[in-house]
Amino acid sequence: MIARLTVVLFAFTALCACGEESSAPPPKSGTQIAAASAPGNVAGTSTQIVTGWLHWRGPHQNGTSDETGLPDKLEVDGDNQLWTYDLKSRGTPVIAKYGPDDTRVFAWGYSGDGTDLREYLVCLNADTGDVIWRRGYSDFISDIIYDRYAIGSPTVDAETGNIFLMTSPGLLVCLDRDGNELWQVSMMEQFGRLTFPNGRTGAPSIFNHLVIVNAITTNWGREGPARNRFYAFDKKTGELTWSSTPGVGPPFLKDSSFCSPYFARRGDAHVFYVGTGCGNVAAVNALTGDPLWRFQLAMGGINSSVVVNHDTLVAIHGKENVDDTKRGRMVGLRLQGGAEIVVVGLNLASIQAGDEQQVLDTSAELWRNDLDMFTSSPVLVDDRVYQVTYKGELACVSVDTGEVLWHHELGQDQLHASPLYADSKLYIPTWHDGLYIIRLLDDYGEVLDQAQLKGACIGSPAVFDGKLYVHTMDTLYCFVSDTENPRGKQVPRPARWDYSCGSTQTSAEYAELQPVPAEVLMRPGKTTGLRVEGLYGKACHETPDINPADVQWARYIPPTAKVKAELNADFNDAGELVASDDTNPSAGAFEATYQNVKGYIRGRILPSPPYVQDFDAFKLKATAKDGSNFAYPPLPWIGARLKWEVRDLDGNQVLAKTLDRVLFQRSMIFMGHADDAHYTIEADVRSDGNRRIMSTVGVINQRYIIALIGNAQILEISSNHDRLKVSVPFNWNMNTWYTLKTRVDVQDDDDESVVIRAKAWLHDETEPNAWTIETTHKHGHRQGSPGLFGFSPQSKFKVYVDNVRVTPTVN
Repeated sequence: MIARLTVVLFAFTALCACGEESSAPPPKSGTQIAAASAPGNVAGTSTQIVTGWLHWRGPHQNGTSDETGLPDKLEVDGDNQLWTYDLKSRGTPVIAKYGPDDTRVFAWGYSGDGTDLREYLVCLNADTGDVIWRRGYSDFISDIIYDRYAIGSPTVDAETGNIFLMTSPGLLVCLDRDGNELWQVSMMEQFGRLTFPNGRTGAPSIFNHLVIVNAITTNWGREGPARNRFYAFDKKTGELTWSSTPGVGPPFLKDSSFCSPYFARRGDAHVFYVGTGCGNVAAVNALTGDPLWRFQLAMGGINSSVVVNHDTLVAIHGKENVDDTKRGRMVGLRLQGGAEIVVVGLNLASIQAGDEQQVLDTSAELWRNDLDMFTSSPVLVDDRVYQVTYKGELACVSVDTGEVLWHHELGQDQLHASPLYADSKLYIPTWHDGLYIIRLLDDYGEVLDQAQLKGACIGSPAVFDGKLYVHTMDTLYCFVSDTENPRGKQVPRPARWDYSCGSTQTSAEYAELQPVPAEVLMRPGKTTGLRVEGLYGKACHETPDINPADVQWARYIPPTAKVKAELNADFNDAGELVASDDTNPSAGAFEATYQNVKGYIRGRILPSPPYVQDFDAFKLKATAKDGSNFAYPPLPWIGARLKWEVRDLDGNQVLAKTLDRVLFQRSMIFMGHADDAHYTIEADVRSDGNRRIMSTVGVINQRYIIALIGNAQILEISSNHDRLKVSVPFNWNMNTWYTLKTRVDVQDDDDESVVIRAKAWLHDETEPNAWTIETTHKHGHRQGSPGLFGFSPQSKFKVYVDNVRVTPTVN
């Protein structure tokens, strides 16, 4: 595949009912549909019910397999091509075996053009390629261009048999073996996940009871600034367990990253090592999310996953180096393991909650060389690393010294696809030159075959049960060996790391509490139950649930908070969080105490429609660099911090877009719940400008942007500009208030279509009866948070919003 985000325990389930697209209705965000038990101890205690190639990096997390009897040559349209399936993809299929005669392939791809383009998760029979079921997802308000979809992969869970997937606009979904959604989280609307034109999404990672995803987010509160963060959800319920920010911001944060974590047990702790969008290699506690250390390697994102060989971590990147002007480097970092969990002189066992993350210097480097790669990840075979560089060169590198032992020119260049090692051979897809099969010998690689497949190879291969799978930007191929051993043979190999808990805990004292969910989103008057775990230090020990009624809860304001706010909710005697009936939005945190040990949750309360925000109640107490006064935007709104401020404009308080950060010249705010639907949103909008240039301002309704485009003088409806963009002429002037109103109506038809309607008029004039623009969208968005949108090209001219009104739609 080409996407990076891994797992330690992987698997999937199936026994799906035959058929095409699943017709089951989507669940509400973060809502559990099927019954689920509370997770047990981390790592090693779950029962594996599915085997296979369950994550794009394979069972050893390094792109290798123990199988033999795999093909030396690929006969395209020939005898050893078992089947093909037409589906475009830039990712890697995963394969799950449920029984002797039930092996399934799960492929993530896309089909269609223009407004009909959708991403699809397809379940196929591994022996025949027949479709068992498939499920489609439409893009929404993303920055993706040039059909850069399916740059990721599904992941399968060995314990539950469920499938986990992140769509390109950031829907994290959990599906059962029948293709039904169990839960869904909109990372964009709930946590401020950003999208990028490259479309790189990655694959979810599973660690025991957690599913972990990688994202650049602009959330709220302390997570408002844009950072590369990791979010861990309970894999059975979709509840957030922890979030982690192991990296830094600008100027290092320049890109997204879909690097997959590499999980390892160090002494008695479970950690993962990962590259970030800010050019760091970081170590994170897998159970708690606490950042342990980071090493600044690049000026920009690291997308290649790392590999670990005993006490050496190998990482590669293709961005500007931090200590010279060259692009790209491969390094070996020292990981000194042992009972004390010492990593580069750092005692991980001694790190407690709130301890400062350690920053490593160049003394952590064992070696470095000048190899570079944009996103392709290395393969580890014994004490050698095999990497295809950005220029299409296969290099064999010594793990001990970093010396390039030999190299071989393959093609013009390489982009995402990573090599796969199995049966003493490397299977290497290339962007333009097909797939190479290279037999590894002591001091060189022997090219056995170069097969030109239909479509560019950007995803990495997968192997299982004697079959080789390669997904191109046109077709999914399944090949078998033409030898006497066509089904292959799995050769056991000792695991490099022991993932079992192996508890040595003797103390009954907890080191910290872990309330779940760690972040809540509620509606007024509603109740949320929490689960509280007691953790023993940073090791893998975890107790059964503590009764929330036995926990003392108190409002908590972090000492660094710029907005001193409290959540408008209280805990009842049963330890449940009960939101006030007050419809004013609020946000804040609570501190949990049990046996003198503490833990924290934070949350937001956002009303259902109807509600109004005119910004008049805000106190302009904050002082800007120029000495002017402003107020921070509503704390519970996602994506608002640093991008918008409440300002006085001509004696009236309004929401104004900031101009001091070019990174935020385009901004979206989400004001509600991801499952809001059937509402009308209305707002007064205005743009600064001159006679040649104006900015763009608008609203978001059910994942559609409805905006006045200043430079083009149009009213536009869009979701993704390459998927849906419809406009009509609309002349509007700078420094003048207009009213914008829109609604989305779901149609009762086989196409699952919606109709988007909008109108705009001078604020001082009477609302027109007719809609200014309306359009129909096939497979349209049936839900989504209300929001606001602003775009100030080159951060030249502000836009303003006032009198926001969200009301239930009345037919």
